[in-house]
Amino acid sequence: MKKQNRGFFFTFEGIDGCGKSTQLELTASALKAQGFNCVVTREPGGTSISTKIRELLLSPDNKEMHIQTECLLYMAARAQHVREVIAPAVNRGDIVLCDRFEQATFAYQGYGRGLNIGFLREINKFAADGLTPDVTLIFDISVELSQKRLSNIGKGRDRLESEGAGFFRKVRQGYLSAAEADPQKIVLLDGSKTVEELSAEVLDVLYRHIE
Repeated sequence: MKKQNRGFFFTFEGIDGCGKSTQLELTASALKAQGFNCVVTREPGGTSISTKIRELLLSPDNKEMHIQTECLLYMAARAQHVREVIAPAVNRGDIVLCDRFEQATFAYQGYGRGLNIGFLREINKFAADGLTPDVTLIFDISVELSQKRLSNIGKGRDRLESEGAGFFRKVRQGYLSAAEADPQKIVLLDGSKTVEELSAEVLDVLYRHIE
């Protein structure tokens, strides 16, 4: 298969338990089977430094973390991630599939925590060196379904997952508002559909951009 001069950057978003990670894995497998070079990564994480920051951010032991600290740690992890992994992969023609990126910041730290969205956009631009996704997929589910799925996972919840339903309602609204504001680049999908139905929809969206 012909290699693009520049690759693509696709991000998978949604509130906790929405199924985005499962869909990302299925998408990567399908694209690789078609001969595409794919880089699968996540935020916060993706590099050694960013993964260490992830541990700080998600540890339930850090309940006293201020929202400003949380925001800046996410940005620090992203700055390293973009420069070390995402931008180099896109520049060499690969397809990058990332579990969360900028829309998570706007939804969680903006709508969820109440930080100024305009300010978040500016520091995100600095952290990401101006890099933005080609397409963002948002898997929308109700907060009730999110909580049910998290309860069924059978593991302890991390610091963010432990937030109450009111927090996640705000976050979900952030995602819905983003999709409404930019339908050309942000695709809203019904996360309550079956895994197979969603996978087909995701691939249809991405193939239209790749080809």
